[in-house]
Amino acid sequence: MEGANFFDKFANAEFALDFDSVLLRPGKAVIEPKDVDTTTNFSKSIKLSIPFVSSPMDSVTESRMAIAMARRGGIGVIHRNCTREEELDMVNAVKRAESFIIRDVITINSNANITDVLSIMKRHNISGLPVVENGKLIGIVTNRDVRDEDPSKKVNEVMTKDVITANESITEDEAVSIMRKNKIEKLPVVDKDNNFKGLITYKDVKVKGKYKNALRDDDGRLLVAAAISPFDIERAKMLSKVADQLLIDVAHFHNTNVINATKKIIDEIGKPVIIGNLGTKEGVLDSISILDDGVAGLRMGLGSGSICITSDVTRAGSPTLYAVSQAADALKELGAKIPIIADGGMKNAGDAALAIAFGADAAMFGYVFAACDESPTPLLELNGKYYKKHRGMGSKAARERGAISDRYADSGGKKIAEGIEILVPYKGRLDDIIDELTGELRAAMGYAGKRTIEEMKSAEILRINQRPRKVE
Repeated sequence: MEGANFFDKFANAEFALDFDSVLLRPGKAVIEPKDVDTTTNFSKSIKLSIPFVSSPMDSVTESRMAIAMARRGGIGVIHRNCTREEELDMVNAVKRAESFIIRDVITINSNANITDVLSIMKRHNISGLPVVENGKLIGIVTNRDVRDEDPSKKVNEVMTKDVITANESITEDEAVSIMRKNKIEKLPVVDKDNNFKGLITYKDVKVKGKYKNALRDDDGRLLVAAAISPFDIERAKMLSKVADQLLIDVAHFHNTNVINATKKIIDEIGKPVIIGNLGTKEGVLDSISILDDGVAGLRMGLGSGSICITSDVTRAGSPTLYAVSQAADALKELGAKIPIIADGGMKNAGDAALAIAFGADAAMFGYVFAACDESPTPLLELNGKYYKKHRGMGSKAARERGAISDRYADSGGKKIAEGIEILVPYKGRLDDIIDELTGELRAAMGYAGKRTIEEMKSAEILRINQRPRKVE
């Protein structure tokens, strides 16, 4: 059998560093950590206030997590392990969460019954519905109106008909004043002919003022990204109309069928997408050669997640730091500016700082954010301690939902598990975790003597003997 000589193959094997193999080399401090600039790019069109992204995993990012991430200046990527309609609902929930005038409002007609009202409110996690017929506002129905009523009653029997409204030129201060004066929490917006134009809520206006670094679109709505399959063009078309960024979500993007399918999606929706996961320079170059300007960002890392066992069961993978450096080398060769997202195995902002030093623009966390209040899984108590369940998208349980079965290639038709389920120690509110991560990152950048994320990419590193990682 012909093949490379063993010693040549071994000698030519590349050295792939992981997080336990390196440290940041301290540099001259030129700025205090509190003054470090953490702004960066998530994609070609989206700038972040902090370089943190929540992973598109069904135990990490749904609408609640994405809302909390955007409020703090990061971004959440809604997972795709659900129906198209369910993912669209989650994206819409983020876009409605904090807009001054909500334009995409869920309404109801006067002939619907209270059972319909309760079902819609529960599904969309809202407490009131404008009653609209032929485009005109005729009333509003809230939780308070239906709470103790016969479920078979019609909306027109319980709704508030004398509705206080505002026009589209109203300011935030004026809206707050009207709602306070009239002790209402929802203020419908109409034109001079009483055509319904939108809705202002007291909660949204007050929350909006609290988060100064929140990521918002031109209409004041929070930014959100959504994961899609390269083989589900209908999902891509639906989500591209609402989500601010689409992200192709497969375990191994460097695949002819995946790249060609992604090209069709880009051509269909007319917008660039983030691609991944990728692990090599060749993968990046091959992908960009076909997709060209359709690449909005690169998600780098293969088999290196804390609950991913791809590298264990297949002995194939690309550790995050190696993958990021491969992408940086490819972009340098091309003379291209495309944001790099490090994905996999990071347990703190020190790991994120290392990824940035290797060329990343942002860091995607799964394990860390799975432990927060805002993750979708319930809080569990065991022996007086609290945990949240976290699972890899290649785990048996995740794949049994069916919607993400195409993320991992079948091995001869046999679907092997490439992820596990674990319990992560509960950490509390995302706000507190973001504060901790941001503080760690600022300190790391201070030690490296770097003022910006771009400067941090030139930070020097030290190779060390592998340190045993503390088990939490």
